[in-house]
Amino acid sequence: MALNAVSLAQTHEALPGAHGAQTALTVTGLCLTAYRNYPSLRIKTDGRPVVLTGANGAGKTNLLEALSYLGPGRGLRGARLADVDHRGIANQESQRAIAPQDSPSGTPWAVAATLTAAAGPFNIGTGRDGASQTARRIVRIDGRPVAGPAALAEQVSVLWLTPAQDRLFFDRPNARRRYLDKLVAALVPGHARRLSEYERSLRERARLLKDGGADPDWLSALEHTMAETGIAIAAERRQGAANLSHAAAEGIGPFPAARVRAAGDAEDWLAEGPALAAEERLAAALKSGRPRDAELGGASAGPHRSDMVVEHTARALPAAELSTGEQKTLLLSIVLAAARLQAATRGFAPLLLLDEVTAHLDSVHRNGLFTEIAALGAQAWLTGTDPGLFTPLAQDACFFTLVDGRIDNLT
Repeated sequence: MALNAVSLAQTHEALPGAHGAQTALTVTGLCLTAYRNYPSLRIKTDGRPVVLTGANGAGKTNLLEALSYLGPGRGLRGARLADVDHRGIANQESQRAIAPQDSPSGTPWAVAATLTAAAGPFNIGTGRDGASQTARRIVRIDGRPVAGPAALAEQVSVLWLTPAQDRLFFDRPNARRRYLDKLVAALVPGHARRLSEYERSLRERARLLKDGGADPDWLSALEHTMAETGIAIAAERRQGAANLSHAAAEGIGPFPAARVRAAGDAEDWLAEGPALAAEERLAAALKSGRPRDAELGGASAGPHRSDMVVEHTARALPAAELSTGEQKTLLLSIVLAAARLQAATRGFAPLLLLDEVTAHLDSVHRNGLFTEIAALGAQAWLTGTDPGLFTPLAQDACFFTLVDGRIDNLT
């Protein structure tokens, strides 16, 4: 049964704790140039959720990755910018959304999109700077250059779940930490900027220690800046994790409640005392760790070493001890909780990129997912090889079939 206008209203009222977005954030036009297996691609939508089907290798995940670059960060694969380039000839249309002149080094990848929000439509152009000797991502909003991808957080929020994240709870802490930061940045746009500032300071300190002979006063000033920014990051993680846990505990259809926690020295210091004391402890740890950090590189203390800890609330089990299917539903619960929170606090739900998630869900959880998307008013982009799994969305989504980097048909 399609989710019609009547069922959407009834569904929203029936969901405990659901928060409808005041105005949907939607992608209404997308143009890719020289992007992985797409020499060029153009898609127009009417703002409804989008279903992308096709065989493995058709380019479904590549298209979601392109959409992920409309927000801050390194995209859903965390790929090097040069690795995204298409190895072929492509038109320059979306490249002109980034730079007025053609790149002298060929055609680097580019993504151009028209989005609609409460204030009306706006355009984003982003891609690799082909004129730069070092890989650099250019971002323009309505044709005007902005200071890096972090600036996109103020206008666009993108959350995703991909098959690669099926191992998230067995992966290294940095993968979970980056995912928590993605969720927090959806709720606190300034979080992305603070992360960027902290990482720049972290790299600068590592360079100074490696080269040797740095002015101790300059190092101390840099470390105090890192401490101030780092503790602010840790505080946002702690609050974001607590809010996510609360939102998930309210109940999201058939999905299990999750307890989320940010774990690390910086977060522990905040739990033990005021932020100023935590900043002083981090600055002191960085100073005392200089000899070791100079030898090994990086920094042995700071929020860049934290982890995201997740527990199945009802079963009181760590996520790593759950089955693969339970882990998938737990992750979906967290993502949907983040979307609910954003809709409530920022007035619009994020773009949701859900790659192959329906293939591992039973009918109850698939329908629960579709119901929550409808209640949120979110534009979700869902992929799969079997169109039949998306039958409940027949009247409520745009359907595209992808074949070898092109659109075969659309409805």
